This record gives sequence, structure tokens and C-alpha cells, in this order.
Amino acid sequence: MPVEENHQPLLQEEEERAYDSDEKVLIIGVDSDTESGSSTVLPPFSWKKLWLFTGPGFLMSIAFLDPGNLEGDLQAGAIAGYSLLWLLLWATAMGLLVQLLSARLGVATGRHLAELCREEYPTWASMVLWIMAELALIGADIQEVIGSAIAIKILSNGFVPLWAGVTITACDCFIFLFLENYGVRKLEAVFAVLIGIMAVTFGWMFADAKPSASELFLGILIPKLSSRTIQQAVGVVGCIIMPHNVFLHSALVQSREIDHNKKDRVQEALRYYSIESTTALVISFVINLFVTTVFAKGFYGTELANSIGLVNAGQYLQDKYGGGFFPILYIWGIGLLAAGQSSTITGTYAGQFIMGGFLNLRLKKWLRALITRSCAIIPTMIVALVFDTSEDSLDVLNEWLNVLQSIQIPFALIPLLCLVSKEQIMGTFKIGPTLKMVSWLVAALVMVINGYLLLDFFFNEVTGVAFTTVVCGFTGAYVAFIIYLISRGFTCFSRCCSSKQIEVE
Repeated sequence: MPVEENHQPLLQEEEERAYDSDEKVLIIGVDSDTESGSSTVLPPFSWKKLWLFTGPGFLMSIAFLDPGNLEGDLQAGAIAGYSLLWLLLWATAMGLLVQLLSARLGVATGRHLAELCREEYPTWASMVLWIMAELALIGADIQEVIGSAIAIKILSNGFVPLWAGVTITACDCFIFLFLENYGVRKLEAVFAVLIGIMAVTFGWMFADAKPSASELFLGILIPKLSSRTIQQAVGVVGCIIMPHNVFLHSALVQSREIDHNKKDRVQEALRYYSIESTTALVISFVINLFVTTVFAKGFYGTELANSIGLVNAGQYLQDKYGGGFFPILYIWGIGLLAAGQSSTITGTYAGQFIMGGFLNLRLKKWLRALITRSCAIIPTMIVALVFDTSEDSLDVLNEWLNVLQSIQIPFALIPLLCLVSKEQIMGTFKIGPTLKMVSWLVAALVMVINGYLLLDFFFNEVTGVAFTTVVCGFTGAYVAFIIYLISRGFTCFSRCCSSKQIEVE
């Protein structure tokens, strides 16, 4: 019965894992001991090993360069000028800290955040966390797909409507994911090319705009904030940490084969991933800086500043800077397309890990991609058909999507911080008291900033008794669940400390 023996069911019974063993990248020397025969001595630094570990951090950095971030950059530049560049720097640093903790969790445990949440929390809480993660992912995916569709519309001179651009983006996403069948490194190479395209196009715009070097450095070094720019400041911080990206990074780092029985190999992986992630986010910071300064130079202090959005930014750039050797409208369109395409692929990737981890579903890859894409593409197509004729409507929609993602941030950050602090899960790689305090302060700051954004938005947008009642009920349940997550984390920590004290006695 050879046909039956080779048949693989769509739903397999083994426990879900981010990558199968035959899919992982083999790290040279990972299975060999050090010269002394000890597994506690950290191997010497190797550029070759760094190259082999390079990839997951750059895939993660795409979330810092998606169309939602680009829109936040251009609005911050147009309305606040150079004055918020310092905040962009520190927001990227906070994002780096969160992503390093996510990578630490994945490397030390060999499991990703969604899997650990399923095991750590009761079924009802795990399901709530899954639903929240899926909602955040759908909200981010709508922005990313719409960004790609806008870019396609720009590059086709308006010939391809928004809904058709959404369809193209939905289909070509599968083409890129098909590259994974040829190995993880091939897919990572595609992302490297897309990041390179963004660096070249937005760098070209930066060179064309010729911003003031002195104002740029002052904006980076000297903190400035006023009541007029507070909303843009909140947007800069709020769009840096993406909930689905926290789940994604903890899974991506498992694409390398690491012997978790050897402490030095785990420590080695953490060192290389830290270098790689830092490099990737430095590059993303520079690209975001390019976009912010171009719009600061061209539109700060003008009547157009408050009306610039992702939909009309290209035309405004064309009107301001003219044609040149290659029209800046198309340069912007190419960069935006690279940002949209890369972020939609990573969104699909994140969706696979989130669904598989929370539900423990081991589906065939094409089926997981189809389900994940459908969850985002169907609402995105509806959005494209409804809002295609109105730029103002798209801007309002984008504000609602930003609010949706802001709401989800605690449901990724709090479980992450609780898990990386727990010795039963992390062993000797749990974070220490100082890093724990800094991490919780960063998480609290991000949640407070996003809380301000939510309050400001709802005070301005929520009207009517029925709508207000629904929002108040939702807010009560939302706050109660956050308190539950925090209290459960501290309860587990207290039990751990008590058991250790009993062992010592």
C-alpha cells in the first residue's frame, strides 16, 4: 500500500513546532564541544557563525518599517519637523529591548511565545490571548496590504484600483512564501533585498531633499515635546512595538539548530542574535529617519502638513520636489511597495506561528498560509471596496486600526515579561532584577502612552449612549483581564521565591 504510506494528513497529531528539524539551519560547530571538552565555556566569536545566525532579526525588523510606521514617520516629520527624532531613537531602543527578550525566550526554551502561553495559562485565558493576537494581526495586515495596494496604484499611474492591488498582494504573498520550500536562508535573502530597496529608495529621497544636518543632529540629541506635537509623539512610540512581532521573533530564532543541553551553545546563540537584532534595528532606525526628515524638510510649517497621509504623500512629494532624473513619486512608490510586501509576508508568517502555537494545530504549510491570509485579505478587500473613493475615510480607518493594535500590546508584553522572569521556564537564562525592572518600566511606559492614545481617541470619536455603554463595558473587561495577567505573573513569581526559600532552609 505505498500510496497510503506516503500520504500525509492535513492535520498531524504531533505537537506543533515552529520549524521541523530538517528545516533548520545547521550552525557550524554547534554539535561539537569546545577544545577543553567543557560545555560551560563560551566559544570564541566567529564572523562565520554570525553570518549563519543572521536572518531572523532582519525579518523581525520589517515590523518597524511597515506602511503604518511610514505613515507615522511622515506625519511626525510634517507636523513636528525634526523635534521628534530623539523620540524615534529611544522608541526604537525600547522596541529592541522587547525583541531581545522575545528572542531570549525562544532560544532558551526552544518554544515560542504562543506555545508557552498555551501551556502557562488556563484554557479560557489562552483563548482570549489568541483572539487578541489574531485581532492585532488582522489590523496590522489590513494596513500593510492597503499600503502595498496604494504603492501598486502609484506605480501603475492609477490604472490598478485599490481592490485590485489588494488581490495582487494577496496572491504574490504565496509566491514569496513558496521560496521557503527552498530553505529558510532563501526566504531571508528575499527580505534582505526588500530592506535594501527601502534603504536605497528612501535614502535617494533623503539625498534629494537635502535636509539640514545641524537640525537633524539637534533633533536626535535634544529632547523636545510640546502640546502641539503630543499626538505625533504618541504615534511614534505606539507603532514601534507590534503585538504580533513579539510572537514572531520568539519563533524565528528557532530556525537555527541549537543544542539546548549545552549552556554555552544557548549563550552563544543569544550573543549572535543580540548583535544581529541590534544591527537590523539600527538600519530600520536610519530608514525611518530618512522618511521623517524628508517630510520635515518639505512640509513642516506649511498648510499641507496636517493633511498628509499615506494615500496622498507621493503626490505631495512630487509637487514639492519635482521630477528629477527619476520622479520622486515613483521612488516613494517603490519603497512603499517593498515595505508593504515584506510586512505582509512576515504578517502571514506570524499568523502561522500564532495559530499553531495557541491551538496546537500542526497544519500543512500551504493550508496554514491560506487560512492566515484569508483572515486578513477578506476584511481588507471589503475595506478596499468601501474606502477606495475617499482618502479621508482611509485616514480615519487607519486611526481605528492603530487603536486596535494599541489595545493588544499588553496581551503580548505582559505574558512575555512574566515568562522570561520565570526560572521554571527559563532556567539560568531568566532575566535578573535590574533587567526585569527596566523591562517592566518600558512596558508600563508603552502601555500608558497607548492608554493616552486610546482615551484621546475615544473622547473625540465615541458618541451616543449605546456606543458609549458598549465601549465602557469593553473597557471594564479589558482592564480586568490586564490586572489578571499581571497578578498571575506576580503570584507565580512569589510562589517560586517561596519554594526556593524552603529549599534553602
